[in-house]
Amino acid sequence: TAQILTEKKAIHVTAERTFTDIFGKERKAGSEWLVTINDIEAYIPGVYEKVLGEVPITILNNRQYCVVLDPIGSDGLPSLGQRQLRRGEASFFLHPGEKLESGVQNMFVLGEEDGLLVRAREAFEDHKAGDRWMILGPCEYVPPVQVEIVERRQAIALDENEGIYVRDIRSGKVRSVKGRCYMLEPYEELWTKDLPASVEQLLAEFDASTVKGAKRDKSRLISFRVPHNAAVQIYDFKAKTARIVFGPELVLLEPDEHFTQLSLSGGKPKTPNQIRSLVLYLGPNFMRDIITVETSDHARLSLTLSYNWYFDVDRSDAASAAKIFSVPDFVGDSCKAIASRVRGSVAQVPFDLFHRESAKIIRSSVFGKDEHGHVREKFIFEANKLVITSIDIQSVEPVDQKTRDSLQKSVQLAIEITTKSQEAAARHEAERREQEAKGALERQKINDEAEAEKSRAELLKLQASSAAVESTGQAKAEAQARAEAAEIEGQAAVKQAELKAAAMEIESKADLEQTKARQAAEIEHKKKMDELEVSKVSKMADIEAKKFHEIVDAIGADTICSIAQAGPEMQAKLLGGLGVQSLLITDGNSPINLFNTAQGLVGNPSLA
Repeated sequence: TAQILTEKKAIHVTAERTFTDIFGKERKAGSEWLVTINDIEAYIPGVYEKVLGEVPITILNNRQYCVVLDPIGSDGLPSLGQRQLRRGEASFFLHPGEKLESGVQNMFVLGEEDGLLVRAREAFEDHKAGDRWMILGPCEYVPPVQVEIVERRQAIALDENEGIYVRDIRSGKVRSVKGRCYMLEPYEELWTKDLPASVEQLLAEFDASTVKGAKRDKSRLISFRVPHNAAVQIYDFKAKTARIVFGPELVLLEPDEHFTQLSLSGGKPKTPNQIRSLVLYLGPNFMRDIITVETSDHARLSLTLSYNWYFDVDRSDAASAAKIFSVPDFVGDSCKAIASRVRGSVAQVPFDLFHRESAKIIRSSVFGKDEHGHVREKFIFEANKLVITSIDIQSVEPVDQKTRDSLQKSVQLAIEITTKSQEAAARHEAERREQEAKGALERQKINDEAEAEKSRAELLKLQASSAAVESTGQAKAEAQARAEAAEIEGQAAVKQAELKAAAMEIESKADLEQTKARQAAEIEHKKKMDELEVSKVSKMADIEAKKFHEIVDAIGADTICSIAQAGPEMQAKLLGGLGVQSLLITDGNSPINLFNTAQGLVGNPSLA
């Protein structure tokens, strides 16, 4: 049957043996070709031809392109390993052996924030094979056959407190980019920062904006909001340094930085590794602990204590700030230290004394006493600047049942004794008040009688005085006048003696001041004279030194040297004139080896 060909359909034919087709072309056995409407409208396969199938037309619009692999050349043979770019608008049939790479593709339309990362398959223009570069928008782009698309990228918009981790694939160096819109460079890629699972969980718990179950974008800069009155330690493993950040503050982790995770004790009694946190709160706050103590009489007690604490840290001093993280578990260490002190103090006192003065004993054991014997106000851990300000004893319970029963009995007995003592005190108070009332009544009666007797005696005295005045008025007046005159004379003498004493005191003080002034003046005069003498001696020494220096400069060093050498040289010349070749002078006290000396003076006879 005839195959009807259209503009959109062609047939794929193969030769079963070598022959010449109706178009006059020689076909080799096994060769394949395409018959289109341009060749014939209706095609009837020959005896040696076999139709393999229909081939639809490939249509490209003006926004599409495709890449044909192993295209048919001008000689009708396939160019194996070659690639050919075809852009729209166009329509064509794929010849036998040709195929599309990734089918028909739309051209890339890039906006202002878009980009394409491309790589050269082979040398292309000014690029070497393997080079990477970016095609940035806005533009339309169809990659040549020498170029392959690695990925499509989009500029990453970053707020002031946002960032990303970027890795250079050539050097491996990782850096952070924040606070701007950033497009990755050709040799850059987003780097994912992995954190331990426990740190990831703590970050999710602190970040209220995180949707439950949502995963963190690991290429985004890790941010953490440090709460108020808290601190976070961040360690840089590359620089081997740590920094302390105090809240409220937003922390952005650099690529080599990690949070210092705290593992604190918790529960009652304290158990290690119960609380995990990234934040160290600075207080003030309180913590509770249960400790078991034993008194000197072997009574075991369970104490529930509450401690108020805070960190005394200077935020401007880096060394002081680093101390607060020097103790990994400050809760466990502080509770152990306090419990050790309490157990040591309680072990020295009996149960009855501890039951009466438990607060005093515990406070003095923890805070200690100053030089005056008073209990201090606070207990400071110098290692991490932790300060314990107060201790609250919430409960004291015996551990064993026997001690608990004994304590209960002693408490009941104490209550009974207190009740009885209060009743006796009330009864004694009533009796005392009754006796006081009776005594006050009797005292008032006696006072009234005494006042009456006093009034009667005063009356008798006045009557006697009146009678005496009448009888001896003149004599009494004269005696009183003499007595007053003597009294005035005595007072005048006393006043005169006081004035004389004051005058002598003033005179002695004046003499003392004068003596002090004279001695001070003499000391000052002596000091000035000594200073003048020292100055004189110093200046004379300077004058002598200057004089000697000037004499030496005037004579000259060579002249002095000649003067020093003149005497010995003259003596040597005189001895030479007398024919004396050698001379030995001695005082007779120092022994001389005459044999060797004579041999040296005479000379060596053998040489003569």
